[in-house]
Amino acid sequence: MTAYENDLASRKWWALLGIGMGMLMSTLDASIVNVSLPTLVRALNTDFATVQWVVLSYLLVITTLMLSVARLGDMLGKKKLYNIGLVIFTIGSLLCGLAPTVGWLIAFRAVQGVGAVMLTALGTAIITEVFPPEERGRALGIGGGIVAVGIALGPTVGGLLIGTIGWRSVFLVNVPIGILAAFIVHRVIPTLARDEAAKRFDIVGAAIMFVTVGSYALGMTLGQDMGFSTPLVLGLLATAVVGLLLFVLVESRVQDPMIELGLFKNVLFGVNLLMGLLVFVMIGGQFIIPFYLELVKGYPTEQVGLLMAVFPVSMGLVAPASGALSDRFGSRVISLIGLVVIVLGCLALSTLTVETTMLGYILRMAPLGIGVGMFNSPNNSAIMGTAPKHRLGVASGLLSLSRTLGQTSGIPLAGAVLTTIVVANSALSISADVTTAPPEALVAGVTGTFRLAAFIIAISTALAAFALWFDRQRQHEAMAQSGRTAASAPQLGPEAPPAQPAPHHAQDR
Repeated sequence: MTAYENDLASRKWWALLGIGMGMLMSTLDASIVNVSLPTLVRALNTDFATVQWVVLSYLLVITTLMLSVARLGDMLGKKKLYNIGLVIFTIGSLLCGLAPTVGWLIAFRAVQGVGAVMLTALGTAIITEVFPPEERGRALGIGGGIVAVGIALGPTVGGLLIGTIGWRSVFLVNVPIGILAAFIVHRVIPTLARDEAAKRFDIVGAAIMFVTVGSYALGMTLGQDMGFSTPLVLGLLATAVVGLLLFVLVESRVQDPMIELGLFKNVLFGVNLLMGLLVFVMIGGQFIIPFYLELVKGYPTEQVGLLMAVFPVSMGLVAPASGALSDRFGSRVISLIGLVVIVLGCLALSTLTVETTMLGYILRMAPLGIGVGMFNSPNNSAIMGTAPKHRLGVASGLLSLSRTLGQTSGIPLAGAVLTTIVVANSALSISADVTTAPPEALVAGVTGTFRLAAFIIAISTALAAFALWFDRQRQHEAMAQSGRTAASAPQLGPEAPPAQPAPHHAQDR
């Protein structure tokens, strides 16, 4: 190997390090904040409905910009946009760590989200371009492992930092990592090819999506304080419905849409996306767990962080095996089993009480992680397997969008359900802060929320069963059609004259 080839070999692994640091920060930050929410309620003198926006503002920006940023990466250059994302994310983290009020923290989290969407949308694409085909799978596998580590470490690291240094350290820890990652990416990643044909940017679609998702999340959040029958809340939810219809109309007419609706002509593609969306609605709703562990059980923040890691760790342990099982038995069978396990996990969590022990919590939460670990990889494989080859990039973007949209929907939905049940089981008014409710009322809210989660995943399970049946019916029809084609082909009957033997040279050919 020449010195030049050695240099390229070392540069690509340095590039993976830089990209991996960005991916680690963005995924770590998506999960590290959840464990800090009860602390933020006290430290920033806010309430349960408002503090949800510390998570929501981050997810909203990622959700609305995901597909648009991917297109901008093709137009402006992936390396350039990724480095801009690192800079924005690092500055946003610094501002979050210095935020004087919850309002400023929510705004700075939105700034963080702008940087995070660039890291999320472009990291995998850069790795794909930097590594040669024979090493690409290994590199992408390492990238996926980094994401899993970020999700698993978030609650634990967050709990330790809050318990020892304070909540501001949850954000400030990103600053040195972001600076180092930006330096590595700038120095080692070569200038990547641009798509010169990609000149149009669907600003209208991005704006409509932002208004639609924002109206839904704001309506669900304000409904917890004002009631869901108030004109403002009803108007926001109606805006979300109208926005969704308008988004579909616009996307069907523009030349370069954010989402190519033609992909949904494949029934299984749409069904699998919807299944994944519903699962991530449930995952988003898990932000209520720290309130149970801290306010009901009285565990310190460090311990809450460790207990919050039960879900991602159990998910990470099962995920590799689920991929191998789906290769052997089919992705639809394994994802269906995973959904059944998730339903059982949600029903188990709906039996939490004030007296539930730490072991009891772990035994209830672990099946949830196991089920998601069994479901995710096979379902992703099914989605990508049903997409046309020339639309794999768009399908990948829709897959990422379904995750963030599910979480963005799940947080206000779970918050609204928790608030409604807590108020019904206590002397609090609808505008009161539910974190001041008695432990028994909080437990009723948590268990009721997980019963709703079980119902939502039961819908996803029914869709998975339909997808399995539909896929097998299609295979049987294809086999029957193949048999009819073979039967209709001309054949020699018993009364047909025997064929003449071919000449010797023809048989050789």
